[in-house]
Amino acid sequence: MLFLFLFMLGSDPYESEVLKARQTRVESLKGESGWLNLAGLFWLKEGKNSIGGSPKNDFEFPKEHADPFLGHVILRNGVVSYQPQGSRKAHEVFPAGGNAIVESHQSLRWFIIKRGDKFAIRLRDLDGEYLRAFKEMVYYPILPANRVKAKFVPTQGQKLRIIDITGRSYEEDSPGKLVFQWDGKEYSLAAGGTLKELFIVFGDATNRYDTYGGGRFLDTAGPDAEGNVYLDFNLAYNPPCAFTPFATCPLPTPENKLPVAMYAGEKSTGLLGHK
Repeated sequence: MLFLFLFMLGSDPYESEVLKARQTRVESLKGESGWLNLAGLFWLKEGKNSIGGSPKNDFEFPKEHADPFLGHVILRNGVVSYQPQGSRKAHEVFPAGGNAIVESHQSLRWFIIKRGDKFAIRLRDLDGEYLRAFKEMVYYPILPANRVKAKFVPTQGQKLRIIDITGRSYEEDSPGKLVFQWDGKEYSLAAGGTLKELFIVFGDATNRYDTYGGGRFLDTAGPDAEGNVYLDFNLAYNPPCAFTPFATCPLPTPENKLPVAMYAGEKSTGLLGHK
């Protein structure tokens, strides 16, 4: 309703565009595939792993929404199967080289994720505590000056060494870096993603105060015909770990930790115990 009210006030086109993007993001966070309903992350051991609402299981699901014993999740040689309680037959939920299959039980949804050579159950609760507790997002003011033009410098073949919040490290391709001016000084950010859609994980001086301590994310289109990319810090957003303890988020690389304060985009105020 807040967004509708602002639109009715006759916001300028750019502000309306940013407000619409923010509304879409909040709706996505609240949706079935959003981050607010995550309720568990359980790392599988090789062999059988019991699941259910009872603490006697290897992995305890929310007891108010799960039967005491739901069966076994079985990891064998990179293939994950699920054997429901009372059944003698298991079915694959993460085939080798395939896509994860979502299992349902009451308000719970769970599926398998792979991180490096490890497998985990990612559990969602469509009536979970973080979804119920969410009220609203808090933002810095929208300022057109926070949208800056950057020069795209190709770095194809270069790898970014990423460390996530769990301490796991991995490498990903970097199509280029983005060089831009801020308050009269030059800075750069290494981008992930593709030449068509760039993804930036960055930190700045606000991370110590009113934005998430592990940095923020920014999406943008790839370079135009002149090699320019537009970085709109008004659309900077929090990683999933700002909303739930059950996510695995990449942290900014050392070169992507800006020594300036970017007073733009989402704050962490009120999220997951942040101030």
